[in-house]
Amino acid sequence: MLENWKTKARQLKTDTLALYLAYRDPRVGWQARVFAALVVGYAFSPIDLIPDFIPLLGYLDDLILIPAGVALALKMIPPEVMAECRIAAAEMDKKPKNWTAALVIGLIWAGVLAAAGFGFWKMINP
Repeated sequence: MLENWKTKARQLKTDTLALYLAYRDPRVGWQARVFAALVVGYAFSPIDLIPDFIPLLGYLDDLILIPAGVALALKMIPPEVMAECRIAAAEMDKKPKNWTAALVIGLIWAGVLAAAGFGFWKMINP
């Protein structure tokens, strides 16, 4: 059972790297490019939307959001493009980091904290 999970995790990593290569391919439609770029950007972001230190919810994106996004993106990209990109992805030694996605996620968190702070301020100063 553990080997099955490890195999699936390796395949997810390869597929994510392959999506990174595929969304740049001119044979891929613009809708698939945009969606794949969003999925890859989030997957490679060094900051999670739900931080991992939050019990139970912290790993929700790693266990559900990223695999679901990758699966949907794979259905949108032509199989021959994905086959080529999987071969190229298997040869890559490390994944890229996406600092743009990290910035967007940081801005979302800053907005949430600002809204919470404003709400708290209004509550204590009616």
